[in-house]
Amino acid sequence: MTLTTSDAFVFFGATGDLAYKQIFPALQALIIRGHLDIPIIGVAKSGWDIGKLRERARESIEQHGGLDEEAFAKLSSLLQYIDSDYHEDATYDALRRALGDARRPLYYLAIPPSMFTTVVGGLCRSGCADGARVVVEKPFGRDLASARELNGIITSVFPEPAIFRIDHFLGKEPVQNIFYTRFANTIFEPIWNRNYISSVQITMAENFGVKGRGRLYEETGAIRDVFQNHLLSIVAYLAMDSPSSDEPGAVREENTRLLRSIRPLDPAHVVRGQFRGYRQKPGVAPHSEVETFVAAKLFIDSWRWAGVPLYIRTGKCMPITSTTVTVEFKRPPREAFGEIVPNLSNHFRFRLSPDVLIELGIRVKIPGEKRAGEDVDLTLVQSEGDAMAPYERLLGDALTGNSVLFALETTVEEQWRIVNPILGEVSPLYFYDPDTWGPAEADQIIAEHGPWYNPKPAGEAPQAS
Repeated sequence: MTLTTSDAFVFFGATGDLAYKQIFPALQALIIRGHLDIPIIGVAKSGWDIGKLRERARESIEQHGGLDEEAFAKLSSLLQYIDSDYHEDATYDALRRALGDARRPLYYLAIPPSMFTTVVGGLCRSGCADGARVVVEKPFGRDLASARELNGIITSVFPEPAIFRIDHFLGKEPVQNIFYTRFANTIFEPIWNRNYISSVQITMAENFGVKGRGRLYEETGAIRDVFQNHLLSIVAYLAMDSPSSDEPGAVREENTRLLRSIRPLDPAHVVRGQFRGYRQKPGVAPHSEVETFVAAKLFIDSWRWAGVPLYIRTGKCMPITSTTVTVEFKRPPREAFGEIVPNLSNHFRFRLSPDVLIELGIRVKIPGEKRAGEDVDLTLVQSEGDAMAPYERLLGDALTGNSVLFALETTVEEQWRIVNPILGEVSPLYFYDPDTWGPAEADQIIAEHGPWYNPKPAGEAPQAS
C-alpha cells in the first residue's frame, strides 16, 4: 500500500498542556530522526506571539526529553503561530494563508471535545479540510451515545481513512510486543485457546493519585480513563486472531472483530473502589462516587475463548506502577506425582512496565531422592534500547498515513458498548487504603481462579495476593 506524507502539521491547542508535555518533544524527536521537514503551525487563543511559543517549546523539550540545539533550531525555523479565536472565520483564513502551497496537511485537535464541532466546521468552511488528515485525542466521548455523536461530527467533514483517533498507550513498545510475540512464534498458536488456558489476568497499577487533576478525573474515573481504552486494547491484542495481512486495515478489522465478540460487562461482575483521601483532593466533590479502582470479569464469546474468564483490574495509589498480563494454563489432566500445590507455575506472563519482561512459569523437580517439585520462572528481561516514545511513533505514523495503531470508529464504539452497562453508580463503591491492592471485595471477582497476581518492582518476580 502506498502512503502519502502530509506536507504541513497544524496543532490546535498549541499553548496547552498536551502540547507542552507531548507534542513539542515528539516533534523534536522526529526532526532528529530526519522524519520531519514541513511547516509546523500552532493555533491557540492566548495573546502570544511566535517568540513566546518558541520559548514555550524550548522549555517543554528541556523538561520532557532533553534539548538538542541543532534539532530545536530546525524546529524553531519551521514553527509558525496563529493567535486567534476558534469561533472566528478569520482564524481559518489566516490558517489557509499560512499553509501556502500545502495540500495535504495533518491537523491535531489537542483541544477539548466540546470544541471539535467549532474547529471541524471552520476547517470545512474555509476549504482547509480538503485533502487533509485529522488526529483526534481521547477521550472519544463519555459513553456510547456521545461517541457516536462525536464520530458523526468528524466524519461529516473527514472520510474515515483520514481520521486518526490517537491513544498513546498503543504507541508503547511493550504493548506492541504482545502483538508481535504472539504472531511471530508458532509455539503459542496451538495452546492459545480455551483447551489449554484456564483464565487471564490483566493488572494496570499506578502508585500515584490524580496528580492535581481532581476536577478532570471527576469527569472520567478509572473506567473511562483507562479501562474503556487502554485495557480493552490489551485484551484485543492478547486475544485477537491473526490478521490476514500486515495492512493497517486488516489489523484494525481483526481488532474490532475481537471486541465485537466480548459480552457487555455485567455490574454483578464488577467491583469499584476509591482510595481513602481522594475526596480531599482539590477539585474533587466532597461526596464523590467516582471510582479510582475497578476490577471486572469479562467473557469473549468466540470459538477460541468460549468459557475462559478474563480478570481485569486497574487502580490508583497502589503499591507500585506496573502493567502485567498473566495467562494461566490449565493443570495437567492427571496429577502424576500426587502433589497438591497452589498453581503458581504453569503460566505465561507479559510485564509491560516498569520494565519489559516475558516470563514462563513451570514446575521442575527438586534434586534428590523424592519426586517433588518447585515452581520456577524462566524470565527474559528486555531493555528499551532505541524505543520510540509513544507520541513520536504515533505522530510519525499519522504524518505518513499509517493508521495501524489508530482506532476505527467501530472500534471505539465497540469499546463503549462493552463498558456502557457499568458507567455511573450502578455498582457499590468500596474504599481502600493507599499503597494497597484495592478493596478486599475485588477478591470475590476472581475467587474461582484466584488469587490475583500482584506485580513486584522491577527485578522481582510477581507473587500471589
